Amino acid sequence: MLAPVQLLSATRQNLWRLTFVRTLVLGAQAGSVGIAYLFDLLHLPWLQLDITLGFSAIVCLLTAIRLRTSWPVTELEYAVQLAFDLFIHSALLYFSGGSTNPFVSYYLVPLTIAAVTLPWRYSLILSGIALALYTLMLANFYPVETFVAREKLQIYGMWLSFALAAGVITFFAARMAEELRRQEQMRALRREEGARDQQLLAVATEAAGAAHELGTPLATMSVLLKEMQQDHKDPALQEDLSVLQDQVKLCKETLQQLVRAAEANRRLAVQEQTVTRWLDQALNRWHLMRPEASYRFQRLGQGDVPMVAPPPDLTQALLNLLNNAADACPEGLEVNLDWSAAEISITIRDHGAGVPLAVAEQIGKPFFTTKGKGFGLGLFLSKASVTRAGGSVKLYPHEEGGTLTELRLPRNATGDEA
Repeated sequence: MLAPVQLLSATRQNLWRLTFVRTLVLGAQAGSVGIAYLFDLLHLPWLQLDITLGFSAIVCLLTAIRLRTSWPVTELEYAVQLAFDLFIHSALLYFSGGSTNPFVSYYLVPLTIAAVTLPWRYSLILSGIALALYTLMLANFYPVETFVAREKLQIYGMWLSFALAAGVITFFAARMAEELRRQEQMRALRREEGARDQQLLAVATEAAGAAHELGTPLATMSVLLKEMQQDHKDPALQEDLSVLQDQVKLCKETLQQLVRAAEANRRLAVQEQTVTRWLDQALNRWHLMRPEASYRFQRLGQGDVPMVAPPPDLTQALLNLLNNAADACPEGLEVNLDWSAAEISITIRDHGAGVPLAVAEQIGKPFFTTKGKGFGLGLFLSKASVTRAGGSVKLYPHEEGGTLTELRLPRNATGDEA
């Protein structure tokens, strides 16, 4: 099966680069042999040289086909490929002057590549092979007869050899440095994700236990509120008790969802809907929890309304962001919805005291809070949920005062991309 396979192992990428470089070098070697033959600059065994170059071309083609398969590329295979380059180079040198050929310095190129990309034992073996082949070239080679000044040919050959070796080494060094930087970034990202997952696991474990423990006091509160509604007929008090009853009911429903999700060890079923409907339901639910808050909603997006299938934790993340804004200033919140072809943007602006940019960058880390109370987990959990959905959460100090919270999600967010 020769379908393209995008495997990002470092050894596979290095073999791709080696094949690319080998093709360029093969072209330069074939061009040099062709020029020498056409202009009758040298007397060489052209048939043997053509066979060697043809064999090298076949190996390049087979390697390119092999790299399009799913077979893993091992370090041993990569080392064998470099050894092949040493033998091919030696064969070309043998038929073109041996150690007197200015291209003899090209031996250093495969050795440099091996030193950069392979463990030391492979580099040591390849260095031994190169030294042995070079030693053989000192005594055994096809002598070159030339009709041009040998000194001038030697000078031009040395220049071309240096330029070719410098170009190849620079190409590999630059690519390897880029690859090392990319791998270091990936390792740092994985370390950060691992630390975040450990923190989330600790919080989830505590939350599951708390959910079971809070069920009893909430049930007691519900019973007492019903009795108080029956015993006290004051309209103002009845209204307050009704609000409290709704709050307790909402807490019980939230805990039931948490318990079901934890015990089933899977996500609750999600339903695809328009982003406007999802946001409207979330705002209504949030306003029930925070009746003292006031807000203005504005839809900025044009065209077809995006569809989303948000899991419960993504909805909870949005509620946490709204609560944070309401904690800063419950009056006059501004909630805007916008979208583009690639993403959905929800911004929440409060008119509170605002936070400095340096502090805003720290918000969202576990147990960091700017409030006098709280644990600093709300925004941390929100960021984790949004990240799993492929989105991002950022806080900015607004230029006119207050804080701007920006929630970005990819279109068709489902929370399964982490």
